[in-house]
Amino acid sequence: MKKIVLTGGGTAGHVTPHLALIPELTRRGYEILYIGSHDGIEKELVEKAGIRYRSVSSGKFRRYFDWKNFTDPFRVLKGIGEAKKILKEEKPDVIFSKGGFVAVPVVTAAGRLKIPTAIHESDMTPGLANRLCFGPASRILCSFPETLSHLPAEKGLVSGCPIRAELKEGTREAGLAFTGFSGAKPVLLAVGGSLGSVKLNECLRAVLPELLQEFDVVHLCGKGHVETALSQPGYVQYEYVSDEMKDLFALADLVISRAGANAICELLALRKPNLLIPLSAAASRGDQLLNAASFEKQGYSMVMEEEAVTEEGLLSALRDLYRRRGEYAAAMAAGPQADPVAFICDLLDELAAGGN
Repeated sequence: MKKIVLTGGGTAGHVTPHLALIPELTRRGYEILYIGSHDGIEKELVEKAGIRYRSVSSGKFRRYFDWKNFTDPFRVLKGIGEAKKILKEEKPDVIFSKGGFVAVPVVTAAGRLKIPTAIHESDMTPGLANRLCFGPASRILCSFPETLSHLPAEKGLVSGCPIRAELKEGTREAGLAFTGFSGAKPVLLAVGGSLGSVKLNECLRAVLPELLQEFDVVHLCGKGHVETALSQPGYVQYEYVSDEMKDLFALADLVISRAGANAICELLALRKPNLLIPLSAAASRGDQLLNAASFEKQGYSMVMEEEAVTEEGLLSALRDLYRRRGEYAAAMAAGPQADPVAFICDLLDELAAGGN
């Protein structure tokens, strides 16, 4: 049986792509081990998925003054030794890293042991931990074509970002049952993030009378933002949806969304024509603006900057998006990131078999 080591941690975003790959890796006959930190969020998520877990020491490389800057390099060196010992015991055929500082000692140790390694960068520009892994990595995968300019040319590949298989298992029938819609009209799904987008909520609700003449509307408006006075046929509101999200995606003909990397890669994998309203630079480091610009350039998304959203503009954009929905779906289906799970697993198979 082939054996793979998965690594990465620090945030859920460094773990969920691994969870998306696990079913396919299992189907392909891999024995899976996860190496993470002693007390990071990855430990709980991975063990909950039933995957064997081992841990190593790790440190953080900060660009600002902190007394830990003097001790963390020693923790990294300790982690490299621990990772090397584990890898010698486990003898994996290949390693896949999703970044985060715990990945640095694991990928470094793999390089010293000549174990082939693929690393993945979700964001437009590589984080420091991934950059430290460029040297020992065999291949460097990314979600956006623009990221290739930041990677060693001989190692970089556009793969897209893997998404959970269950998101593809939803059904329109279950979505209709959950929402109570008749199915007679196309469905617009508006997702403002777990905290909601006040600007989007306000504009969407302001044009509801016009929208409901053409669409049924599912509005995920964020915690504390449900307006019960607006309840009416064809319009349903939820603060947040978890298990039923796959069915809402299956039901939706159009989606309004923020532009976080994981969120838009889900829309791409599901071929959902979408209007992106990225978080503004004033409220973030601007990564969503870059993500949205990339998807717009590739023909996957229509984009409106949050500051430019108006009631009239939103209604006009949604009508135009619906008219051109076939163009957007076709562009997404033809893109190089069309099936990230298969792409990444094919590459891991090649590396495990001794490919360069």
